[in-house]
Amino acid sequence: MAPESSFETRTYAKVDWRLIPFLFLCYILAYLDRVNLGFAKLQMLNDLELSDAAFGMGAGIFFIGYFIFEVPSNILLKRFGARTWIARIMISWGIISSAMMFVRGEWMFYAMRMLLGFAEAGFFPGIIFYLTLWYPSRLRSTRMALFVSAIAVSGVLGNPISGLIMDKLSGTAGLAGWQWLFLAEGIPSILVGICVLFYLDSSIVEARWLSADEKALLAKNIEIEDCHKHQVRLLDALKSGRVYALAIIYFTLMIGLYGISFWLPTLVKAFGVKGYLNTGLIVAIPYAVAVVGMIFLSRNSDRTGERRMHYVLNVTAGGIGLILSGVFAAQPVLAIIFLSMGTLGVVGSMPLFWPVPSTFLAGTAAAAGIGVVNSIGNLGGYIGPNVPIWVRHWTDHPSGALYVFAASLFVGAVLAYFVFPRNLGIQPGPSPLK
Repeated sequence: MAPESSFETRTYAKVDWRLIPFLFLCYILAYLDRVNLGFAKLQMLNDLELSDAAFGMGAGIFFIGYFIFEVPSNILLKRFGARTWIARIMISWGIISSAMMFVRGEWMFYAMRMLLGFAEAGFFPGIIFYLTLWYPSRLRSTRMALFVSAIAVSGVLGNPISGLIMDKLSGTAGLAGWQWLFLAEGIPSILVGICVLFYLDSSIVEARWLSADEKALLAKNIEIEDCHKHQVRLLDALKSGRVYALAIIYFTLMIGLYGISFWLPTLVKAFGVKGYLNTGLIVAIPYAVAVVGMIFLSRNSDRTGERRMHYVLNVTAGGIGLILSGVFAAQPVLAIIFLSMGTLGVVGSMPLFWPVPSTFLAGTAAAAGIGVVNSIGNLGGYIGPNVPIWVRHWTDHPSGALYVFAASLFVGAVLAYFVFPRNLGIQPGPSPLK
């Protein structure tokens, strides 16, 4: 290996170890909200006399607040710096998430979920934009996979922990299990948010843990890539048809993601599983499969420099998995196998998707464009939790919602085939965390 290549590999490995594990932890805490709400549903519906429709509305209304503040939040992140803004997001969502334990009725449930959406808006696209400040496109998919795998890992760890909390703490100090759940999983977000202020650097220039030569190499790689991008202003992102096409594709993916996330514990419980901990252990299986598959897919995508067919084939396989899990719903083992396939199809496609916007957007346009894609796309998070409720008006088939989720994934796969560029013009780069 040439000395320059060896130096580059060591430099990016240094950046990987500094940033990726910490960002991974932050996103685990963010996604625990989706995990614990699905578990809290198993108790709080009876305690608060909420209907399934009210739960679906509350789960989905989070994304309305998210949608309203997403783009402004990402622009403010660029203005104030990642360290300050990500810390603000984490501390505020941790406070509101913990305060969910005080919910007493339907309308308070809606209000708290809306506030949580306001607080968390901008976190995920902010991190995606933040990674573009450190890594060129050729290195992003695997790094994004390691970051996004926090979704799957939060499912692997969060579901059993949520089940254990509800099994062991229900009734302690006069609080229900679901109240302990929100309290126990909100406080860590506040503490880690405070750590962000001292640990994270907003840019390469601020990184005191890098040498001058290392900073120069990183900055040069970003500069070389950005000089070929012509959409750099806020208006460029808001006028770009490609941005809105990607938002629609992401919308179809989020319908599947949040439909699975919020209802998977209920689906598993319907198999006749006893105890919240046992339910959590089984729900963890599809997420564990997604972790392994996601890393493999993303490494292969970075190695080959190909995104489009990786995304299309994986999403299509996910839709087929959801259909088969519905067909074999009466056979729990097969249902879990195919739900795992469906979960990989959804979660494993996210790191294949996110390198695409930054191939033609830079600067403020990248911050705004990523925010637009994520905010519009995450409206699918409003649709997904409500699909099971709406489907009941049309059919009594217990797996009807799974078929709708699958249809959404198929639509996204077709759109991606025509919208994703055939060749992103990237070359393989050093593997992460070596």
